[in-house]
Amino acid sequence: MTILGGLMLAGGAHAEDIGDRDAGRKLASQCRTCHGLEGYAQIPIAPHIGGEPASYIRAQLTAFRDGTREHEMMSIVAKMLSDQQIADLAAWYSGHRVQVSLTQDPSAAPEQCVACHGADGLHVAEDVPNLAGEANIYIDTQLKAFRTGKRQHDIMTPMAQSLSDSEIREIADWYADIGLEIELVE
Repeated sequence: MTILGGLMLAGGAHAEDIGDRDAGRKLASQCRTCHGLEGYAQIPIAPHIGGEPASYIRAQLTAFRDGTREHEMMSIVAKMLSDQQIADLAAWYSGHRVQVSLTQDPSAAPEQCVACHGADGLHVAEDVPNLAGEANIYIDTQLKAFRTGKRQHDIMTPMAQSLSDSEIREIADWYADIGLEIELVE
């Protein structure tokens, strides 16, 4: 446990890990063009971020800011964010409710993905993103980035390196076909 100004934080959390949703909502105005205020992507090359785990959002924004993950737009935007602003954005977007609807038999889900991303596309662990309802072009692009080494991750890089283009397309199509609703929680 960590004590911060008399406030005890469970699990050894750092002060910057605790985001302020109201401050995050205000900051999210700069994110809404691509990701929407509720976190539902407005363009197919941007991911849905509403309902993602706060730890995942923090890790990705920090990686963009620090240059360990690169993207022509996100690297510029995130470079200006402090640790507290990142935590605030994570608190805002992670606080939304996500509902999914499967149109296919869950037993047909991509077996190499379900342990982490679930058959329904919802994260199974805190540091894993939701894939439900993502545009297939986004998933396809990210898997190919892992496969080529443009994106690095201890699990995803070797996983993607073993996938053919057609397997990547099947995975992308599976998760893109899942119905997704993100409810804005004020």
